[in-house]
Amino acid sequence: MGLARWRWLGMRRFLFLGLVALAFLESGTAASGGWELSGHLALEEEEQCTVDRRANLTYSEFIHQYAFSKPVILQRLTNNSLFQDLCSKEKLLAEFGDFKIRLSTANTFSYQKDLSFQDYVEQLLQPQDPNSLGNDTLYFFGDNNFTEWGGLFQHYSPPPFRLLGTTAAYSFGIAGAGSGVPFHWHGPGYSEVIFGRKRWFLYPPEKTPDFHPNKTTLAWLRNTYPALPITERPLQCTVQAGEVLYFPDRWWHATLNLDTSVFISTFLG
Repeated sequence: MGLARWRWLGMRRFLFLGLVALAFLESGTAASGGWELSGHLALEEEEQCTVDRRANLTYSEFIHQYAFSKPVILQRLTNNSLFQDLCSKEKLLAEFGDFKIRLSTANTFSYQKDLSFQDYVEQLLQPQDPNSLGNDTLYFFGDNNFTEWGGLFQHYSPPPFRLLGTTAAYSFGIAGAGSGVPFHWHGPGYSEVIFGRKRWFLYPPEKTPDFHPNKTTLAWLRNTYPALPITERPLQCTVQAGEVLYFPDRWWHATLNLDTSVFISTFLG
């Protein structure tokens, strides 16, 4: 075989590998909606998920097995592919970039107002500093102006399971890797991950967790969690994009975004 043909075959192989690499990168970008992954933090999922994962759960099974007793991760309950498409980085910036948003701190002690959504995404949506305190970690979750964001929320299909005497309220969020909320509790609800991954830690109401209210979940995971006896560790699991976690009334829970994550909660008040 001549030298020219070897060169030609070599060029074809080079071009093929380049196209494969480009397709891989594009598929990864599509899967993440254009949002960044964990970056230098390289946050990991738990060794073993200790929360039930259920696909095709019936309403009767939900009420009798989970609604008032323990959390569960629901799979294939709704189809939010359209909502996910609308929540890509490109589309959210195009639609809401100039909108003013309110950022809350991890421990909800204070708020910073009057920041455009685009400034938040471009300036503050970074992997969290592991040494930051809770009141120094600002991120976008809740306090949405439904007049402005209502057009987006109307395309969201919430979990169909309701509890008698409750009404649903949405809270939409986008947060960088390493961010999250320290342990707290409130009424029951759901949390669906649209893009990214969110790790959850949950204790039943009667078991108050050992934590500092102004320390981040990331600091708790690195400094407190390793010393906990196995019997004192919480239920935990990483919720993937397209999955929904249900948490019962008054259950303690803390969250940690392993990637830049887009998520929406449905609180049952």
